[in-house]
Amino acid sequence: MLSQVYRSGFQPFHQRLLPWVQSTALSRSPADRIQPSTIRHVRSWSNIPFITVPLSRAHGKSFAHRSELKHAKRIVVKLGSAVVTRGDECGLALGRLASIVEQVSVLQNQGREMMLVTSGAVAFGKQRLRHEILLSQSVRQALHSGQNQLKEMAIPVLEARACAAAGQSGLMALYEAMFTQYSICAAQILVTNLDFHDEQKRRNLNGTLHELLRMNIVPIVNTNDAVVPPAEPNSDLQGVISVKDNDSLAARLAVEMKTDLLIVLSDVEGLFDSPPGSDDAKLIDIFYPGDQQSVTFGTKSRVGMGGMEAKVKAALWALQGGTSVVIANGTHPKVSGHVITDIVEGKKVGTFFSEVKPAGPTVEQQGEMARSGGRMLATLEPEQRAEIIYHLADLLTDQRDEILLANKKDMEEAEGRLAAPLLKRLSLSTSKLNSLAIGLRQIAASSQDSVGRVLRRTRIAKNLELEQVTVPIGVLLVIFESRPDCLPQVAALAIASGNGLLLKGGKEATHSNRILHLLAQEALSIHGVKEAIQLVNTREEVEDLCRLDKMIDLIIPRGSSQLVRDIQKAAKGIPVMGHSEGICHMYVDSEASVDKITRLVRDSKCEYPAACNALETLLIHRDLLRTPLFDQIIDMLRVEQVKIHAGPKFASYLTFSPSEVKSLRTEYGDLELCIEVVDSVQEAIDHIHKYGSSHTDVIVTENEETAEFFLQHVDSACVFWNASTRFSDGYRFGLGAEVGISTSRIHARGPVGLEGLLTTKWLLRGQDHVVSDFSEHGSLKYLHENLPVPQRNTN
Repeated sequence: MLSQVYRSGFQPFHQRLLPWVQSTALSRSPADRIQPSTIRHVRSWSNIPFITVPLSRAHGKSFAHRSELKHAKRIVVKLGSAVVTRGDECGLALGRLASIVEQVSVLQNQGREMMLVTSGAVAFGKQRLRHEILLSQSVRQALHSGQNQLKEMAIPVLEARACAAAGQSGLMALYEAMFTQYSICAAQILVTNLDFHDEQKRRNLNGTLHELLRMNIVPIVNTNDAVVPPAEPNSDLQGVISVKDNDSLAARLAVEMKTDLLIVLSDVEGLFDSPPGSDDAKLIDIFYPGDQQSVTFGTKSRVGMGGMEAKVKAALWALQGGTSVVIANGTHPKVSGHVITDIVEGKKVGTFFSEVKPAGPTVEQQGEMARSGGRMLATLEPEQRAEIIYHLADLLTDQRDEILLANKKDMEEAEGRLAAPLLKRLSLSTSKLNSLAIGLRQIAASSQDSVGRVLRRTRIAKNLELEQVTVPIGVLLVIFESRPDCLPQVAALAIASGNGLLLKGGKEATHSNRILHLLAQEALSIHGVKEAIQLVNTREEVEDLCRLDKMIDLIIPRGSSQLVRDIQKAAKGIPVMGHSEGICHMYVDSEASVDKITRLVRDSKCEYPAACNALETLLIHRDLLRTPLFDQIIDMLRVEQVKIHAGPKFASYLTFSPSEVKSLRTEYGDLELCIEVVDSVQEAIDHIHKYGSSHTDVIVTENEETAEFFLQHVDSACVFWNASTRFSDGYRFGLGAEVGISTSRIHARGPVGLEGLLTTKWLLRGQDHVVSDFSEHGSLKYLHENLPVPQRNTN
C-alpha cells in the first residue's frame, strides 16, 4: 500500500530538478534562495496564500518577541518520539504525522526553508519486526504453545538498534510519500555525534544541507540509532553540545545551519514551573536564561531518550547560538493540526525562549495580581471603595493638564492614520474630563451597598438559614479602541463592584491610557489595593488574551463591531459581554408630531454619529411621504450634510432617488443614514427584528396605544418612545457610567453599569445539620420560609 501511494504521488525527476537548475546562477546565501513564485510548477494543493512579510534577516541574534517569529526564514522542526509514535509505542501515529507534514509543506511553499529532525525509526522498526517474528512462528508451534507463551510471543523484547535498522527505510518512505502529495521532495540524512566532532564530516554535512535547501528539498535528519554509541557523560561542556538524543541533535543542527527558529514538539504543552500534572504546575509562557532554578523537572517522556530537562538544555544552547526556540505540544488533537503554523504566526503556543526579559510583569502575572487585588478590594468596606472612586474623580480634574498633554501626543501621532470618527473618540477635552468626574461621583454614591447585598433569605429549617448575596464576578478583561475616557469609567465600576481588572487599550491611545492608569492606581493605593487594576502593555495579541480562561472571568470589548466579532470568535471558554453592531432604528408613525420629529432625528443621527447608539435606519410610515413633515426631515438632513441611502421600497417611490442602500443591515458610524418606507407599525417591528442588532430602537408617535404596542413587541435591549436613541447610555440612565452595552440575553442587557458586574453566592448557616435528618424517617422537616430582606440604602 505504501509503495502504491508513493508511486501514485511521485513527482517526475525533471520537476524536482527544476528549482536546482534555476538556482545555479544564484548565490548560495540563504537570503538569495529561489522563491516558489519563480518556479514553473504551480502548487494548487493549498488555499493558503503566500506570505507577504519579508523573510530575510541577518542571523546572529534570536528574536526578542513572539510577534517577530513570522519573519523566520529557516526553521527546524523537531518531532519527539511521543509525537511520532502511537500510544502503544509500536507503530507510527499516521494522522498526526500527516498533519505535521501538511503544516511543514505550507511553510515551505511560503518561501521558508524547512528541516525536520524526527524520531520514530525504532517504533516503526519494532512494529515491522514484531510482525515478522509472529509470521515466522510455525502454526504448530503456535497451536501447542500455552496461552502465556502466546501472550509473550505477541510482545517480543527487541533490541533498539535492530528496530532502528529495520525502521529507517520505512519511515523515510512514509515521509517521502506524504511530502510528494504537496509537490515537495524530501531527503534523508542520518548522523552521529562523530559527524559534528570531525571537521571534515561536519563541513560535508553542512554543505549537503545547504545544497538540499537550495534545491527546495526538505532535509529529514535523524540520529543513526542503528550504530550510534551510548552518549558520553558530561561531553557537552565548554560551549559545545553533544548529540545524545534528537533534542541535542536539533539544537546542534539549528546552530550549525544558522537557523532562525527551532520548534521542539513533545507530548506536553511546554515548560512548566513544576512537573506537569502536579496541582500547582503552571505553564511558562516565556523562559529566560537563568530561570532554570525556578523550574522543577519531572520524569522524561514515555518514549525517547530525552526528558524536559534535556529539551531545556538544548533550547538554551540553541538560543545562545542565535536561534529562537519554542517547545510545544505536538500530540494534542485540538491543536496539533495547526501548532507549527500557529507558532510561526506568533501566537501564544507553548514556551518561547527569549534572551530579552521585559521590564514589567507578564500578562499571566498581571492576571494573578488582578485576582488577588480584586479579592482584597471586595473585602473593603463600601465607604472605602467609594472613597477610592471619589479620589479618582478628583484626580481627573486636578491632573487635567497632564492628561490633556498626553492625549495631545496621541492625537498628533494618530493624525492621518485614523479615520475621523476614531479621532473624535480618541480626543479628550476639559468638558469630557469634567463629565467623567461627575459620572465617577455618581458611581461612588450608588455603590455603598452593591457588594454583599442580601437578595433573598430563607429559613430551611430551625437554626438553618440560607442567604443569597451579591459578589464580584472576579477578573474582568476590558479591551477598548480609541476611547481613553473608557479607562476611568471601567476602573470606577470595577472598584465599586470589587472586581479585579485587566485593561487592554489600543496603541493609538498609549500615552493617554498610561497616565489614566497611573491615576487609577494612585487612587487605589490609599487603601493598599493598587494591583487590582492592571494595564496590559506587553505585545500580547487580543486573541492570546482571550485564551486565558483560568485567569479571566468575563471579557468586555469596547470598540468597533469588527473588534467585538473577533473577540467573540477568539474567546475560549470565557463569556463575552457586548454587542457586535449598533444598528439603531427610529420608526416615524403616521401620527408623529411635526414639532418633535426633526429634533429627534437630528439628535439621534448628528449629535455623535460615531457612537454605537446613533441612528442608522429611519423607517417612515408610507402616509407621510410627500407631506410637509417628510420634507422637513429631508431638508434638515441636507443642512446637516447627512448622506442618504434609499431602501428598496423608498427608492421605488422616487423618480430620482439617492443611492440605493447596499445592505439594510449596515452600521455607518458617520453622517450617513438609510431611509426606508413601511406600511404599519407591525411592518416596522418586523423590519427591526430582521435587520436590526437588538441595540436601541425608537418610535415617534402621539398615539399612546401604538407606542405601547411598539414598546412591548420590539425585542431589543433598549426601546424608546419619543426619545433620542442617544439616551441609551449608562451615564444618561443614571448608572454613573457603563462598561458597555450588551445585546445578549444572559446576565445583563442594555447599558451595563454596576449591577451588571455582580453575580451571587449562597451562604448557609446551620448547627450540625445533616441531610439524613430530613429523610422520610428523620427527625426534621423542611420549612422553606421566606424571611425579610434588609432594606437597601437608597440615599
